[in-house]
Amino acid sequence: MRQSMTLIPTLRELPSDAEIKSHQLLLRAGFIKQIASGVYSYLPLAKRALDNIGQIIREEMENAGAAELLLPALQPAELWQSSGRWYTYGDELMRMHDRHDRSFALGPTHEEVITSIVSDAVPSYKRLPVTLYQIQTKFRDEKRPRFGLLRGREFIMKDAYSFHTSAESLDDVYQKMYQAYTNIFTRCGLDFRAVLADSGAIGGKDTQEFMVLSEIGEDTIAYSDGSSYAANIEMAEVHQEYEKSNEPEQELSKVETPGQKTISEVSEFLNVQASNIIKSLVLIVDEEPVMVLVRGDHEINDIKVKNALNATSVEFADEERTKELLNCSFGSIGPVNLPATLKIVADKAIEAMVNAVCGANEDDYHYMNVVPGRDFTVEKFVDLRFIQEGDPSPDGKGTIKFARGIEVGHIFKLGTKYSEAMSAIYLDENGKSSPYLMGCYGIGVSRTLSAVAEQFNDENGLIWPANIAPYHIHLIPVNMKDSDQENLAEKLYRELKENRYNVLLDDRNERPGVKFKDSDLIGMPVRVTVGKKAAEGIVEVKVRKSGEMQEVKAEDLLQVLTNIFKEL
Repeated sequence: MRQSMTLIPTLRELPSDAEIKSHQLLLRAGFIKQIASGVYSYLPLAKRALDNIGQIIREEMENAGAAELLLPALQPAELWQSSGRWYTYGDELMRMHDRHDRSFALGPTHEEVITSIVSDAVPSYKRLPVTLYQIQTKFRDEKRPRFGLLRGREFIMKDAYSFHTSAESLDDVYQKMYQAYTNIFTRCGLDFRAVLADSGAIGGKDTQEFMVLSEIGEDTIAYSDGSSYAANIEMAEVHQEYEKSNEPEQELSKVETPGQKTISEVSEFLNVQASNIIKSLVLIVDEEPVMVLVRGDHEINDIKVKNALNATSVEFADEERTKELLNCSFGSIGPVNLPATLKIVADKAIEAMVNAVCGANEDDYHYMNVVPGRDFTVEKFVDLRFIQEGDPSPDGKGTIKFARGIEVGHIFKLGTKYSEAMSAIYLDENGKSSPYLMGCYGIGVSRTLSAVAEQFNDENGLIWPANIAPYHIHLIPVNMKDSDQENLAEKLYRELKENRYNVLLDDRNERPGVKFKDSDLIGMPVRVTVGKKAAEGIVEVKVRKSGEMQEVKAEDLLQVLTNIFKEL
């Protein structure tokens, strides 16, 4: 492609609203253009990179036995109502009405649509298992779009769905998809890790996320320093034994704690360790209030609360709702003398506490010498807290460390969540009707593009891995008015394309400095410069990643490039 014939609107100034490196560079290098908050156009360079990522995905999906299709973005409300998600998905679901007042949604995902199709088209066990996928635009009404392509309202996603007659068949495809995802992100050049995860609004069990390691990642990964264990911090189990103190139980007493609301304030005021304070919060679990307890030096994990109580929705009660229930403000809540209707669930660490401190359900007062079991009753002791750095690894090997990650892929075992809700059944070998077992497998394609940009850059711009770079080679004649340079550049342009290199020829009448700055900014793997030695048939070759430069005779260029790309 001749650069004069494409659209690469590079910017010299740093965009003021771009917070992270990938967002800044994709804007500055002319890959994307913002149209509205969380909505971007993919300009020619981005489209080529996305196509390359898509090709890698298609090759690995075919190897895993998945067939490509394309489903509608516009989905009738009836499908979502049949699964129940029309009512539970939340405000992120973009809903609308047509001129006949029929309700629709712009699809954030396609479980309902694909389940409906397979239910009609695959009525017998003889045609199962089957795995289908698409690469398509998705829509989510994010409350706060940010970080460019990493959290937008419109994005490109690969979503795949598998249908099975047995758990063994589902396990087999799940493992194939795990390997396919590992291959995809490896071929994209990414530094990533597969971690245990929560299924969120998709539902189902047995799920793993593929996280690209990055300091700006919105997710925290808990990993072992002594094994391959890794999990999203929301899902990392705490396997720690809490030894109960042998100290004698003291009499419960109420003390005044004026203005002391936070754990640190109460700890300092009463001269007690945070680990000896009971942190109490009210959560609304499936519209019913529940008091949740953790130790003062721990944090409540609402995902664990949701899973422990087998709930559909969990959210923290606001201060107004809390006052209605307990007649006190945040900071004074506690489990002693609660209304009989308010049940208590507690983290396992609470069970080992003796002579603890907790709120008295009266502003500016706390109880001292609180003993679980004596002073209040807990319905269930279970792991409810976030794991912390230094905790033992759940697999018993090493201790936990933290890292940040960008989620780029997610695989689920859905089971019969959708097939049962939507009455999607097949006839087994005995003629009996059974719901399909399902799997779901997603990749954020546009997120992957941004994650690559986040990991591969320097102070001068982007550095694209060869497998997904928009072009392999940036061919730059320094002066297009010089006939020797123009003729050699045109000759090399033809030869390189004939040898299946994708080449961007900078045929613009720009100053050399502008061309070189743009070249570093957009970051193609190799730059070939045709300059003052063109009459001698000599060009300069520069590897963008390493900065290595060498002068090469034009007739030797193909061999030199072959050697370079073997290493990229």
